[in-house]
Amino acid sequence: MKIQKGSLLALYAALELGHDPERQLSTADIAEKYGVSSHHLAKVMRHLVRSGLIQAVRGVGGGYRFAGNPGRTTLLEVIRLFEPMESTIELTGTASTAAAPVIAELHSIAGEIDELTQAILDTITLRTLLNAIERRASAALPAAPRASRDRQRRPG
Repeated sequence: MKIQKGSLLALYAALELGHDPERQLSTADIAEKYGVSSHHLAKVMRHLVRSGLIQAVRGVGGGYRFAGNPGRTTLLEVIRLFEPMESTIELTGTASTAAAPVIAELHSIAGEIDELTQAILDTITLRTLLNAIERRASAALPAAPRASRDRQRRPG
C-alpha cells in the first residue's frame, strides 16, 4: 500500500492534534516538527477543517485543535479523506484473449487485498497509533549502564 503525501500529512496533523485535543497548534508548528512544507500542510488542514476532524481557532494564540475523539477516529477515516482506497492493476501492452482470465483473477485478488487493508486500517484508532509510537519511543531509550547501577548499590 502506498499512502499519498496528502494522507500522510493529514495523519501527521491528526496524530499531533489528537495527542492532546485541548492543545492548539499552528500549521507551522506541525510542519516544523515533521519537516514538511507548511504550504502543502495548510491545504491539508483546510480540508481537515471542512471534514470536521479538526477545528480552526481564530485570534491571538489561535491555530488548530482536534475536534473528534482520538480513541474513535480510525486511520481509514483520515486516509479516505484524501485518497480512494482501491488498487489499480496497470498492465502495459495489448491484452490477448488468453490474458483475460489472468487479468480478471488479478483484479479479484487486488480487491480482496483492498478489503483486508481497509478492515485493518478501520480497527486502528489514532489513540492506538499514538500509544504504539510512545511504546516504541520508550523502548528506544537506552538503559543505564550496569556499572553505574552497581556503584549506586554499594555502600560508600
